[in-house]
Amino acid sequence: MPVSVTMPRLGESVSEGTVTRWLKKAGERVEADEPLLEVSTDKVDTEIPSPSSGILTEIKVNEDETVDVGVELAVIDDGAGASSPEASSPEAAAPAAEEPAPAAQAATPEPTAEAEPEAAASPAEREEVAAESAPAPSAPQQQPQTSTLEPSAAAGQPRAESDVNSDAYVTPLVRKLATEHGVDLGAIAGTGVGGRIRKQDVLDAAGGTAPAAPATAAPAAASAPAVASAPAAASSPAAASAPAAAPTGAGSANVAAATQARGRTEPLSRLRKVIATRMVESLQISAQLTTVVEVDVTRIAQRRAAAKTAFEAREGVKLSFLPFFALATIEALKAHPNVNASIDLEAGTVTYHDAVHLGIAVDTDRGLLVPVINHAEDLNIGGLARKISDLAERTRNNKVSPDELGGGTFTLTNTGSRGALFDTPIINQPQVGILGTGAVVKRPVVVATPDLGETIAIRSMVYFGLSYDHRLVDGADAARFLSTIKARLEDGNFDSELGL
Repeated sequence: MPVSVTMPRLGESVSEGTVTRWLKKAGERVEADEPLLEVSTDKVDTEIPSPSSGILTEIKVNEDETVDVGVELAVIDDGAGASSPEASSPEAAAPAAEEPAPAAQAATPEPTAEAEPEAAASPAEREEVAAESAPAPSAPQQQPQTSTLEPSAAAGQPRAESDVNSDAYVTPLVRKLATEHGVDLGAIAGTGVGGRIRKQDVLDAAGGTAPAAPATAAPAAASAPAVASAPAAASSPAAASAPAAAPTGAGSANVAAATQARGRTEPLSRLRKVIATRMVESLQISAQLTTVVEVDVTRIAQRRAAAKTAFEAREGVKLSFLPFFALATIEALKAHPNVNASIDLEAGTVTYHDAVHLGIAVDTDRGLLVPVINHAEDLNIGGLARKISDLAERTRNNKVSPDELGGGTFTLTNTGSRGALFDTPIINQPQVGILGTGAVVKRPVVVATPDLGETIAIRSMVYFGLSYDHRLVDGADAARFLSTIKARLEDGNFDSELGL
């Protein structure tokens, strides 16, 4: 019975999607909930699972085609599942075992190993398929991997687990497969969406190291040069992007991708095209300029040092400067509603938002994304710290929903996370302002005290740069907004928020 695969609605504000890659070919078997294709929207890239088990009989939308939500993408015939020798369920495996034809059985392992995506089956099902394919004469490349690499899996396991980048999204199936083959996931450049490591990437890396790995330590030593030559079609374009807010852990992946991109010309990813288009459009639409102030955050640094241990134990996240900056920004936006606004010049209207939906720029290996904290005015420092950490992690792992990437009324970008003193960020339309926070640095400054007068002291200083739309916000408005933030932070009265 044919089952239709349609373009799903990936968010309330998403009306179309682009098929970026089919993970199965027509005529191949697919299991229910197995990743079938990759879809990209203007906000997020994601894998679409198969709605049913069966044979993919027809693909109706080619790669790089954009279609509306609800359009039929492919057809799956679930009636062929019982007769397929590749079925992994016990019900399907029983009839297959009764088949007398050896040719059909010999041909089974090859499509399973080549076409199965990284999340195609559970670990138990994958082990069953691997056990059946080991002696098969039609898959000579799988036999040396099983016989040569499996004996070293136990010894290679601690190294493979310790070298994996904790920020990288790796499915349990891929992680277990890498452990069994002694493959270093931290050295693999994935070919999935946003540089994600897929099952075939691990198999390719294991295949390149197997002939030269007679000893236990050989697979680990040989994996780096073998993987370094593998192309990273999805991750390399993102490496060329300038990070506007780089959470800890994202830099190593970008540096590795940038190294592999040297000397190559390749197509831009869809997300990179969207970012490029919107940045240019923003500069063309609005009159943008930037005002910068310097803020003394010494008192905050002292209170942060005193409270960070108890804060982490209580909230479950580390206490950085960013929640303080976010809270001061939210309070300033409530006091200056013309900065928390949007303008529609064609309609001749200005909308002053009654809530603060704060966008937080996050640097990922796919490019810069801006998830939104809705009703941020309802959160204290602890709530903001948890929300920022959660959104940043899910955005980097491509688990954020499209609806969480829209609807912001103002954006905060932590340009100082990689040491930048200040920046002139581009406004995220249709907003009228974006605040860039620089690196907090200690340096000598002139301070005035009632007793000693003007003296030189070591203080923790930071630059705040506000880019604003001069069609609505004047320079004096921007200065008043920044002065409000400066006064709040330099006052440093956050004891009740921190439990001090």
